[in-house]
Amino acid sequence: MSDSTKTTWFEWARENTDPSRAAEKPEALSNLLVLDISRESMSGPVCSSILAEMGAEVIRIEPPGGDPARRFSPFGVLHRGTGLGYLVEGRNKSHITLNLEDPQGRQMFKSLAAHADVVIETFRPGLLDDWGIGYRQLEKMNERLIYAGLSTYGHFGPLASCGRAGSEISNQAYSGLAQINGEAEGDEQTEYGVPTKVGAWYGWYAEGLFGAYGILVALNFRETSGKGQFVDVSGAECIMKFIDYNINWYHMEGRIKERMGNYDQAVFPYTYIRCSDGYTFIAAYNDEAFATLMEIIGAPDLAATPRFSSFMNRTSIENEQALQQILEEWSAQYTVDEVIARVQEVISRKEGRAAAVVTGKVLRPSETIEQQDWWERGVFRKIEDPCYGELTLQGPVWNMSETPPRLKWVCRPVGADNRFIYLKYLGLGRSELERLGERGVI
Repeated sequence: MSDSTKTTWFEWARENTDPSRAAEKPEALSNLLVLDISRESMSGPVCSSILAEMGAEVIRIEPPGGDPARRFSPFGVLHRGTGLGYLVEGRNKSHITLNLEDPQGRQMFKSLAAHADVVIETFRPGLLDDWGIGYRQLEKMNERLIYAGLSTYGHFGPLASCGRAGSEISNQAYSGLAQINGEAEGDEQTEYGVPTKVGAWYGWYAEGLFGAYGILVALNFRETSGKGQFVDVSGAECIMKFIDYNINWYHMEGRIKERMGNYDQAVFPYTYIRCSDGYTFIAAYNDEAFATLMEIIGAPDLAATPRFSSFMNRTSIENEQALQQILEEWSAQYTVDEVIARVQEVISRKEGRAAAVVTGKVLRPSETIEQQDWWERGVFRKIEDPCYGELTLQGPVWNMSETPPRLKWVCRPVGADNRFIYLKYLGLGRSELERLGERGVI
């Protein structure tokens, strides 16, 4: 308790970063205009969503008929014509249509780009430059423009000109992530493990997130230099930031991190264990914590046996398999909540390294969305939208005390903002837009 404020830290944090009060405060990027022309990829919408949540005016430019990414959805499920992923990442944006393959469409885009602070694109590297609307052409008319090109392989190097823009799964495959994820390979008599992709469009989200980071850094540089720049983001390289030590291990030691399922070559236990009603994560990061964990499961003597007595000994695959079995023989007697309660009860009496036993319930989606903590923190929001009805969407991931992000509206239908945007920025009236629509330009 602070003498000066008479509130706890948690009370202060709620009062000052509560997302339900975001509308009372300014937006950090309210002076920015962003053009998102990404196509057939969710990395661009993810990138522009972050900027839009921070207050940027984002114009989402789709081809006439809509971006094919609108139809990316599990089992082809569409909600009122739009895929579930696009409903999430179409937030806070104006949606217009424009045919960039048409010469007049390209000229209209250049006119829009003259007003813009940021352009985001996911086309095959070099294609927009061939069309005369890439960074080299646009920066001549707008030197403050920040242009982010998001792709799997980047905009130079042997793969950059291979004729493919890449994809989410390519990001995972070329990064090395898929090769080290999944169950271990067996021998000739058993079923082999196979490279396993990480679900939920991990490759696109990593690409979009790092794209937004690059744009924000470029904006900071522009504040002092007055100059924009080209931001080249490779989705495969983004994921390499998440796959810990395995690249360096191979480079320095010549050793390869193999697929091991829930076993781990660096620390163990650091795994999921089966309980009577589900799974929980459990980890003991050092020898003292491991001794605490053995106390919790009622086998304190195991901490002194040679195969488990040291950090290094516990990480041999044979000993990890044996320890996994021991842990699950204990945990199978209890529910997940009972296991977590037993762990918490013991570590509450420990200090320092001995208290470093970590647990966490493996939640099903239905359980995640029921967690009251996430609703209080604004992770989930219920929104009533005139086009899409009642939706439950994820909120912004940052709670900020001065310039909080916010979810202002959900996805717009294809071309919903054509009249407003084209009148505002290009001075085009209804009759001209009708003519452009008849020609397939918008």
